[in-house]
Amino acid sequence: MKSITPNRPYLLRAYYEWLMDNHFTPHVVVDAFVKDTQVPQQFVKDGQIVLNIATGAVVNLQMNNDAVEFSARFGGVPQQVYLPMASIIAIYARENGSGTVFDIEDAYVTDDETKVTSPGLTSVDTTIDKSVPEKTDEKPKRKSHLTVVK
Repeated sequence: MKSITPNRPYLLRAYYEWLMDNHFTPHVVVDAFVKDTQVPQQFVKDGQIVLNIATGAVVNLQMNNDAVEFSARFGGVPQQVYLPMASIIAIYARENGSGTVFDIEDAYVTDDETKVTSPGLTSVDTTIDKSVPEKTDEKPKRKSHLTVVK
């Protein structure tokens, strides 16, 4: 019997497109300790890092079936980021938490890890941290206003 390909890359791309189409800011939760993961280690907390992957925050975003890759600035310093699919735990909207936590798939479990049969990871905290404002090059949107002229 032929093994089935993992669905994570397809779901990740679909959620990303859906979030962008709805003008949300897509963030991914990444397990920074998965082999070959390249992220700025100084921002890793409890083995995880949350990354903004919106088009305004990254350069040359590439999502294929094996990994997500892009360049981004961290503390003003440009860095190359490489996220193997196995490292991506969840994708969600910064604004309201809409998104998904990915199921554990056999294709992403290494021999030295114990396979978990739970339906998904539930320990990911996707609460929105508003304490650090996000830097963007976009100008803030102004509300339009009308003045009555008699």
